Amino acid sequence: MIKALRSMLRDDAGATMVEYAILVALIAAFLIGVVTILGTRIAAVFSGVNSSL
Repeated sequence: MIKALRSMLRDDAGATMVEYAILVALIAAFLIGVVTILGTRIAAVFSGVNSSL
């Protein structure tokens, strides 16, 4: 029982997975922000082109 507990404490695979999850969450938040900002600007450009036609 103690050996199993020690091996679980030494195993750092879970910490690596948490780090990757945090990295993916930050990238997703960044992409959502970029798409939101660019989406409104592109919509304004298309509206301007549509009204000029």
